[in-house]
Amino acid sequence: MSGYAGLLAALVLAPLLPGVINRTKSFFAGRRGPPLLQPYFDLAKLLRKGAVYSTTTTWLFRAGPVVGLAAMLVAAALAPFGGVSAPLAFAGDFLFFAGLLGVARFATMLAALDTGSSFEGMGASREAQFAALAEPAFLLGLTAVAWKTGGLSLSGMLGTTSFATWSGAAAPLALVCVSLLVVFLAENARIPVDDPNTHLELTMIHEVMVLDHGGPDLALIQYAAALKLWVLGSLVVGIALPVRSLAHGWAFAASVAGMLALCVVVGVVESCLARLRLTRVPQLLLGAGVLSLLALFIGLK
Repeated sequence: MSGYAGLLAALVLAPLLPGVINRTKSFFAGRRGPPLLQPYFDLAKLLRKGAVYSTTTTWLFRAGPVVGLAAMLVAAALAPFGGVSAPLAFAGDFLFFAGLLGVARFATMLAALDTGSSFEGMGASREAQFAALAEPAFLLGLTAVAWKTGGLSLSGMLGTTSFATWSGAAAPLALVCVSLLVVFLAENARIPVDDPNTHLELTMIHEVMVLDHGGPDLALIQYAAALKLWVLGSLVVGIALPVRSLAHGWAFAASVAGMLALCVVVGVVESCLARLRLTRVPQLLLGAGVLSLLALFIGLK
């Protein structure tokens, strides 16, 4: 199976992931909840609307959603899925992958600051702070996986993970999985780091940065957020599920099932846990970094 199948799956199935999370949360709340395909309907509705721009904004505000989506599209082409290599795999691409996440974040922050809103500036400041704490945990975790698998690319790391790899390095891989799960929640603005459904500007982080976007621009932002959910989730699933040992068709199906299961886990977390105080979030991210560092030290033995 070609690596382009994984890229196509990301482009088509990414908006389904927020739908699975919302349905899981609705189940725990005793509600029927929105349809699984509701994110697709929302994107179609936003694309049919017009965009309104403030006279205080510049080209940076309009470029933010476009640059963010472009970065996520390239990141999706770097993330392996289903036990096969990614279309754009190369040695050291995990550093480029982390850089793409930073570019998308930087573009969104610039667009937020360009509005001149104090609330959006506050959200951009919090985003920068938490991202600076999440990136070390992310890079150290992938470094630990690279050391154990001998791969210098994401495809080399995740594509060689098998049952034999887990049997020989269960402890460091388990620590990396927990660390990347925390990073996954933080990068995608999920509970316990952020609440995507809040409407109180004083406590919002990601959502407050996109308050002034609407229409097609907001559609690009939401689709980019779904792609980010997919590409980061594919890394967690790729390490946790040793699908390399399976046939290509079964490996692809297992990876899709793993992505849906990860979204169910996110829904359960958001249903059972409360959002942390902002002063506690750095401690959580530092803890994830410690787990990644511990996994690297164990792997070096």
